[in-house]
Amino acid sequence: MPFTVVIPARYESTRLPGKVLSDIAGKTIIQHVYERAIASGASAVLIATDDQRIETVARGFGAEVIMTDPSHQSGTDRIAEAIDKANFGVNTVVVNVQGDEPQMPPALIRQVAGLLETAAGADMATLCEPITKSADLFDIHLVKVVMTTDGRALYFSRAPIPWQQGGFDDDPVAEVAPGYYGHIGLYAYRVGFVQTFTRLPLCEMERLEALEQLRVLHNGFCIHVGMAECAPGRGVDTLADLERARQAMTAI
Repeated sequence: MPFTVVIPARYESTRLPGKVLSDIAGKTIIQHVYERAIASGASAVLIATDDQRIETVARGFGAEVIMTDPSHQSGTDRIAEAIDKANFGVNTVVVNVQGDEPQMPPALIRQVAGLLETAAGADMATLCEPITKSADLFDIHLVKVVMTTDGRALYFSRAPIPWQQGGFDDDPVAEVAPGYYGHIGLYAYRVGFVQTFTRLPLCEMERLEALEQLRVLHNGFCIHVGMAECAPGRGVDTLADLERARQAMTAI
């Protein structure tokens, strides 16, 4: 199934400004992400940014870049402007690969695109993986997801969900029981849905959790969640994440 990858990339990250231009094994993070998107078999790969420094670097390694408004509050808003400027048809499948995911396997990009095609009634598709470590379960930067038996997302949260009654009351658990899943920040949707989504007002739970996918659920749309075929690697949010990525990717 043909699909396009759009990589939203901004310079002014709250926790690690300029991270997408940080070097890992001789390449910037944004170049690693771009090359993995190319390897996924996407029909086209675009980088959507509002920063000239990112544009210059991206064009330097041969990427197609679309400049966007710096006032966008989310990656999806930035993607919406980019796909409008690119004049994609409403049924074009777009995969949102975040610009700070240098270890994202190309297989998962293909998987989430295919999931959108095969999941009945899905407005969006995304992926998850089991949580096995207590530190991950209580990490607010690792978003958790709960789903129905057929894979429809019920809720996303930075908190441990479902809450284990009597198990989390005092100290964090040493072992994580089965049934906890971490969300992988990779999305597939059609252009028409992106246009619909970005016209919806922010909802209160989205504001509280700082998770834009909750706006989708709040308005009654379906997000289908698939189990990742392989481990995604962690994104780069902090300096510690960057150092871990450098160690992992230099060792390859």
